[in-house]
Amino acid sequence: MHDPESPASREEAQLLPDEWLKVKTVPGNGNLSPGVYYPTGTGSKRFDQRPVPSSPTKSLSRSHRHGASRRTRRRAILKNGECNILKSRISQRRLRFLQDMFTTLVDAQWRWTLLVFTLSFILSWLGFALIWWLIAFTHGDLELDHLPPMQESNGWKPCVFNIFDFTSCFLFSIETQHTIGYGARTTTEECPEAIFIMCLQSIVGVMIQAFMVGIVFAKMTRPKHRTQTLLFSKHAVVCQRDGELSLMFRVGDLRKSHIIGASVRAQLIRSRTTKEGELLSHYQTELELNADGCDSNLFFIWPITMVHRINANSPFYGVSAADVLQEKFEIVVILEGTIESTGQTTQARSSYTTSEIMWGHRFVPLVTYNRERQGYEVDYSKFEETTQVDTPLCSAKELDEFYGNQADRRSIESTEHLVLKMPERPARPDSPAPPPKAEQKNGDFTVTL
Repeated sequence: MHDPESPASREEAQLLPDEWLKVKTVPGNGNLSPGVYYPTGTGSKRFDQRPVPSSPTKSLSRSHRHGASRRTRRRAILKNGECNILKSRISQRRLRFLQDMFTTLVDAQWRWTLLVFTLSFILSWLGFALIWWLIAFTHGDLELDHLPPMQESNGWKPCVFNIFDFTSCFLFSIETQHTIGYGARTTTEECPEAIFIMCLQSIVGVMIQAFMVGIVFAKMTRPKHRTQTLLFSKHAVVCQRDGELSLMFRVGDLRKSHIIGASVRAQLIRSRTTKEGELLSHYQTELELNADGCDSNLFFIWPITMVHRINANSPFYGVSAADVLQEKFEIVVILEGTIESTGQTTQARSSYTTSEIMWGHRFVPLVTYNRERQGYEVDYSKFEETTQVDTPLCSAKELDEFYGNQADRRSIESTEHLVLKMPERPARPDSPAPPPKAEQKNGDFTVTL
């Protein structure tokens, strides 16, 4: 027995409204779409007086099955754009990553980058402090008679002035590497090795600073952070547009600076079996997208709804609302473009699984003109908002087979107001043709000549 509180029922409720479970199959007059959702009991005369699918057998087999379980697919791309990929058993993994230390530190988390940043300076200070201590020790500057208070009376000339112990060497190392120049400790001409180490430490200090500053700057200006203000709608919807079933999702940008040359791609990931019987469990198919009569290259100034028309070239051509519940696939969407402020290329990603496809819904408009502020206002509180619309439950293939070549009868609205054109006939020279008379029978318009 079906449990309405079960997880499967709750998942179905996200895809189809409750009214779809109340549709009664009654014979139609042949002018309506097969498997079209017509709500009942909504108080609308338009819906209450309309019969539902003309083919009861096909409608029952292809419509939404109450209690059907949804097969969910494990994501390859998470909703935040991260790739859900785990790499294991890589030979010489550490060596390969250490060979590209710069990229490794840029991709690493901030705590590891800051740790390397701190250790690089501390270890270099300590290393050169040890070298300075060895120079002073071998030269005899650390003997009691040769310490700074006794040097003037003894006439002793050290390698570095004011060196008492290892702490003094550590402080001199920091001053040399960062060119602080307090003036208390300086090198002399007594030890050539001290002059060489001073030059070497200056060069090493500049290299460490340049390397670490480059890593921090690259990490802070990564294009990946720009994707945090690029939005994808949480759900994708399926409805009719211009008489064709279409899969749609919405993209938006929160920043005032635009994405130059923005383009949107979509790929379908699902299993496929070749003619030789090979199972391709993660086969990728490119989906053709367009927006507002343009291709996938966008003038991205406000949120745009991307549309994939489900036609004969679409992999969803034979997929119905019931098939969405049963099939297992993932739609990966990719937004690419150039950041206007920095000139860097960025890429934002998201994905939709079967549980995030809402059949029979349409996005509501969110761009209006504000007369007070004299500009177009985008209400992002409506970014995820959808509304239910009449949509066939059958596949686009079955819809094309039902309509045939009658393109003017593909949409639901055209079935309500069917307009027939009067056929052309030659006029008789002896008498004019009588004017046509329109009659209405069974809700259809016919023309009597």
